Amino acid sequence: MSDKPKAPTKTEVYASLAGATGLTKKQIGAVMDALTDCIKTQMGKKGPGLFQLPGLLKIKRHKKPPQPARMGRNPRTGEPMQYAAKPARTVVKVLALKSLKEMVK
Repeated sequence: MSDKPKAPTKTEVYASLAGATGLTKKQIGAVMDALTDCIKTQMGKKGPGLFQLPGLLKIKRHKKPPQPARMGRNPRTGEPMQYAAKPARTVVKVLALKSLKEMVK
């Protein structure tokens, strides 16, 4: 069996934040909902496509161009094969900022 600790649940995170700030769990839930709405507004089609949580992370909207169909090789058999084309799409990139990187060292 693995002795790896499990990630905290949403309830555990809210309880931890409530204990650290003196707010109730309901108030913490309202703050998290407001943060989610703020991120949704910034990352939406009409927003700038960039959201930064100061000192922790930066979230970016990135447009990937379409990829044409291409020939490749099956890595197992070595046979030539056709890879399907990929349409243009929008992806989300999350970049850890310096202070977050230092927390995990």
